[in-house]
Order: sequence, then C-alpha cells, then structure tokens
Amino acid sequence: MSLLRSSIVPETEHRLEGQGIYLRYPTMNDFKAWSELRTESRRFLKPWEPLWPKDDLTKAGFRRRLRRYARDRRDGKCHPFLLFQAGTDDLLGGLTLSNVRRGVSQSVTLGYWMGADKAGKGFMSSAVSLVQPFCFDVLGLHRIEAACLPHNGPSLRLLEKAGFTREGYARNYLLINGYWQDHLLLACLAEDYAAKIKPGPASVGGTLKEFL
Repeated sequence: MSLLRSSIVPETEHRLEGQGIYLRYPTMNDFKAWSELRTESRRFLKPWEPLWPKDDLTKAGFRRRLRRYARDRRDGKCHPFLLFQAGTDDLLGGLTLSNVRRGVSQSVTLGYWMGADKAGKGFMSSAVSLVQPFCFDVLGLHRIEAACLPHNGPSLRLLEKAGFTREGYARNYLLINGYWQDHLLLACLAEDYAAKIKPGPASVGGTLKEFL
C-alpha cells in the first residue's frame, strides 16, 4: 500500500530531509542546475560511470530520463533522488535506489554521484544515511546492495562507514567508462542498520510520512 500511495503523490512532495541536506525526486525544473553540474564535473565523474549518451546533457535527454524514472517508480522498481544543500538549495549530486526486488529477495541497489567541487565534504555520507531508514522502515526492504570499483577508496570508505560489509569480488561486473571492470560487492542488511542505530528509531525528518 505504501508504494501505491507513493506513486500518486506529486514528485515535489517526495522529499527526505537530513542534517544540512535533503533528497527529492527530480523534475524538469532541475534540468539547468543538473546539466551544469554534470558538465562541470565530467572529468571527475567519467572514470566511475558508464559512457554518457551523446545527448545526455540535453533537455530532450533529461526529459527521457525523467520518463524512464516515472515508469520505473510506477512499477516499484526505482527511487531516483537529487541531493541538495539545505538552506541554499544548491544541487550537490544524485542518489538512486534501483532494481528493487521483492518476493524472497526484498533488496535494492544503491548508486550515487557527486559534483566535483562538492565531493569529500560529507554530503553523500549524510545522504546514504538518510536513505537507509527509507529503505528499511518505509519500503520494508531487507538488503541494500552496492558495487564499488576496487580503486575507488573514497566510495569504499563511505559505504563501510555507513555499515556496508564487503561480501565478494565480481570480475568484469559492470561496463564503466567503456570497459568491463571488476567490482567489490557490499551490502547493508536491515539487522546491520538496526544494530548501528540502537536503541532509538532513525530520525529522517517528518516528510517520510508522505511515503506511507
């Protein structure tokens, strides 16, 4: 029932608030800030991401992206967020919960990116902590998975600080920057998160009620 209600609430109401940041679903009004930040950060992001489509930074490409997000949200498969700084509303990056699996799995895949001049300041660490109660308490999932390039030290430290545990090593796992590359596989389980925050409940801001 929570997923059904979530799908019919206007995009602007899907907002998670944390300490100094907030996450919300993207809209077409975000295109200018998103395209500028991605353009400025291209060299920084390129080693960690799949190759960008030629029209990725165009308005048409962004609109196509939002249509895909909307379809995947309706199907309960994806929750895409943009990350903003509270107070200034500056766009910092993005975080996506994708490939939601129900049934006996109850799991999701976490991915994220940061603007080049925003990285290393703790913003994404706060964002990952913000989506954990959303995944476990609101979506009712049991497992958050993430894959990290072995030489991406900052991302690996971020995930482990958030309670993710290394579970394996996958050869040629993802096509990144035009090459099949090995990845470390990590996961955070609901019980890992519960142990981390004991004994009190997570505080994610009152807006989580809008997902229920």
